[in-house]
Amino acid sequence: MLTGELRNGGQMPKGYWVVFADVTDPEGYKEYVAANGPALAKYGARFLARGGQVEPKEGQPKSRVVVVEFPTYRAALDCYHSPEYGAAMKLRAGRSLWDMAITEGYEGPQPF
Repeated sequence: MLTGELRNGGQMPKGYWVVFADVTDPEGYKEYVAANGPALAKYGARFLARGGQVEPKEGQPKSRVVVVEFPTYRAALDCYHSPEYGAAMKLRAGRSLWDMAITEGYEGPQPF
């Protein structure tokens, strides 16, 4: 399937940023948080999880989990590659350690 292709019913699947992060400079990180807002708003993002309680279960997860929902997978990719977000990303450098994936949502049948 091509990125952004319509699914049954004519809707594109939502997109998600899934981030596992350790913030190493909380004061400096605030600059990144303030700067990423315009890019996230431009692409219709909304936070589903953002730094709440985390209970690690497997592997070596980081201390912070962030899940950001976008109206489409294409919007999630476009936001990440946008000049607006690129400028914000520079403010994150050296202030946090991230593992991140951008994934397409699933709207199909459930296995139960």
